[in-house]
Amino acid sequence: FKCISHSSWNTITWFYFNYNTDGYEGDTAEDRKSQDGSETMPFIDESPTMSPHLCARGQDGEAVSPTRPEGLIVCVSVFQGGIEKGLEMKKLVLSGFLASEGIYINQLEALLLPMKPLKATATTSKPVLTMEQIDTIFFMIQDIFEIHKEFYDALSPNIQQWDEKVTVGHLFQKLASQLGVYKAFVDNYKVAVETAEKCSQANSQFQKISEVRYFMTYDDSINNSLMFVFAALLYKPIDRVTRSTLVLHDLLKHTPKDHPDFTLLQDALRISQNFLSSINEEIDPRRTAVTTPKGEVRQLVKDGFLVEVSEGSRKLRHVFLFTDLLLCAKMKKTAVGRHQQYECKWYIPLADLSFQTLDDSDSLPHVQTLPEHEIEEMKIKISSIKSEIQKEKKAQKAQSRNVDRLRKKMNEQESCLLLHSPTIPFRIHNKHGKSYLFLLSSDYERSEWRESIQKLQKKDLQACVLSSVELQVLTGSCFKLRTVHNIPVTSNKDDDESPGLYGFLHVIVHKATGFKESANLYCTLEVDSFGYFVSKAKTRVFRDTTEPRWNEEFEIELEGSQCLRILCYEKCYDKSKLNKDDNEIVDKIMGKGQVQLDPQTVQSKNWHMDVIEMNGIKVEFSMKFTSRDLSLKRTPSKKQSGVFGVKISVVTKRERSKVPYIVRQCIEEVEKRGIDEVGIYRISGVATDIQALKAAFDANTKDILVMLSDMDINAIAGTLKLYFRELPEPLLTDRLYPAFMEGIALSDPAAKENCMMHLLRSLPDPNLITFLTLLEHLKRVAEKEPVNKMSLHNLATVFGPTLLRPSESEISKAHITLASDIWSHDVMAQVQVLLYYLQHPPISFAELKKNTLYFSTDV
Repeated sequence: FKCISHSSWNTITWFYFNYNTDGYEGDTAEDRKSQDGSETMPFIDESPTMSPHLCARGQDGEAVSPTRPEGLIVCVSVFQGGIEKGLEMKKLVLSGFLASEGIYINQLEALLLPMKPLKATATTSKPVLTMEQIDTIFFMIQDIFEIHKEFYDALSPNIQQWDEKVTVGHLFQKLASQLGVYKAFVDNYKVAVETAEKCSQANSQFQKISEVRYFMTYDDSINNSLMFVFAALLYKPIDRVTRSTLVLHDLLKHTPKDHPDFTLLQDALRISQNFLSSINEEIDPRRTAVTTPKGEVRQLVKDGFLVEVSEGSRKLRHVFLFTDLLLCAKMKKTAVGRHQQYECKWYIPLADLSFQTLDDSDSLPHVQTLPEHEIEEMKIKISSIKSEIQKEKKAQKAQSRNVDRLRKKMNEQESCLLLHSPTIPFRIHNKHGKSYLFLLSSDYERSEWRESIQKLQKKDLQACVLSSVELQVLTGSCFKLRTVHNIPVTSNKDDDESPGLYGFLHVIVHKATGFKESANLYCTLEVDSFGYFVSKAKTRVFRDTTEPRWNEEFEIELEGSQCLRILCYEKCYDKSKLNKDDNEIVDKIMGKGQVQLDPQTVQSKNWHMDVIEMNGIKVEFSMKFTSRDLSLKRTPSKKQSGVFGVKISVVTKRERSKVPYIVRQCIEEVEKRGIDEVGIYRISGVATDIQALKAAFDANTKDILVMLSDMDINAIAGTLKLYFRELPEPLLTDRLYPAFMEGIALSDPAAKENCMMHLLRSLPDPNLITFLTLLEHLKRVAEKEPVNKMSLHNLATVFGPTLLRPSESEISKAHITLASDIWSHDVMAQVQVLLYYLQHPPISFAELKKNTLYFSTDV
């Protein structure tokens, strides 16, 4: 094992630039100078001609050398005079990463250098810092150091004794599994920096320590050194996770799929990516700072596109949260080729900002809303335009002009959908009397904005008034500083980006740990759909516990989804805490997190277990995915003695009833205690409960009524939906399906009425009576829309495809190829058919059979 000579060093310098955490390009001249201009301060000598050596120099220039750590050799397995021919890229990547690990360990050790002497003085009569301050500033650094030291020591021999059979994936998987330590560090980071700043101002001894600069040299010349102050080193762990994730990408590129490392590295990458997406990454202040004319430094903390309600209309805004104010802007219209600019609509100093309070809340202003069927129509149009774009691309002589035209058309539809779909109110107040209202698509997003603002408000903020010049400078800087560049629509994505998943995601929420006090706890699940997030499922409330064990399974429909979010709430039973903006009791969000739905990982037949960490809370869950083409199958049951998957005529004949017992009992239970439930029939029930009810109905269990009375109401609603979905043919039959599609498309109201009523009369009696029974039930549910938020259109969207979707043989005739085609194919028409009957005056079976219309179309 040979260390790198000066000649060899230049050959592999690029590894350091690609994989270390030093951010060479980011250090400015200002970063390299101390306040008094001296450059003779403590340094880490990382010359490749020797082992890393910590050497601290004080302002008097005298050097202090700590003990060299054993095993920290920053060099790669490279022979003198250059890299061996035939050395695999994977080895090169690993070698460079090992070198950067050595540098990182050095940085962590440099950070830990002052900790021991500080702790020693903490117990004396003249402490530099208290133990509490030391624990806050150096929180988790020792743990992180030990994790990486162990990783380095395990990886190094593998690279020294390299051959094709060497496996390292288990080491990276173990490293990724310990990212919880980093989560704790990230959560504490701002507090650590603020504590260090306060201690530095209050204590001259600690100020000298915090002003220490560490030199990192990569040859004998001091000019090729990089310097870091204490605060910059404190940032290194945050930076490290992001950069090491890039290495995993490169390792996977150069690892054959049949190599034992491949699945392990893939797993490590998934964990790392999920970890990164689950935390609000701290932003490097050097890249987000803007200096005001008064010399103040203002940093951008968060930005994004939100829908503002202004004068009763929805307006798309780009909102910027700075360290001391919130700025709402819109993009100015500019001539072609001109630089884009923002125009400030308003701003509020954070010192003057407050959220909705119960005492001064007023009613939600009238907001311009689109009918729900128009929202659904937009989704259908977007899906069909996507299909057209795919067909154009596959055509041999694809016209790029056609693709561009279609993209523009899709952008218009998606932008309109994003503008009109959000409904969750987020109101903020200026203490001088003005209030502003945003509409968001999910509670997750609302919570993120609220938490970010409240975190900044904990600091001692002063109200500020910007002059026109200052406001112009700040607004002008927004274009450069923004982190979100485009509204989240498909047309802004690269062609090679994942189109998302279409089908059903099965999720089991197992348990949660990490709660400090007993509470009434539940979780909700959200997935993205057409650029915004929708709440899809909710666990039962686990009462008075610190370790809820739900073990509940949900089936969530995906419409091009790429991300799953989990929110954990504490249930509030105090009805006095009613939010007058949306008429709902505000439950407290205890934690939230998200995972990317990677098609390669999710689309396996096996359950995939994962953990989301959120504010010290861990939620364990499993998931697996069923593609839409599989989930749409209507598979007849082999056991004709049951009710699921058995023809409705067989069931009613056996039961000697007009409507199947399962339909009658589920409807009765929902109307008894679920008609006021928010999202009834839309929110998923627990899959295990649904399966238990299914088995009970199939077996005709005697205690089925007891089971129904004890079961969660969403599970009962889900059982009813599952019954209709698993019928061997749809309730409105395969034979009549084409006629229903033609009838709903008729323009003349009289002709449509004639046709649609004739089609109902053409149904077999058990199907017709069951349909009419369900129809009247759904109308009664919709009467409670102000409470349960389920309109006729919502119910038609839920039940339309279930009652009309043809059986597998009919679907296969359509020759549908794309998943998005499957979603859009005839769905709109299926929804419209059910909506037609729901909006129709009451339909009586006897009157329908008696009333003979002059309609002779053969169906």
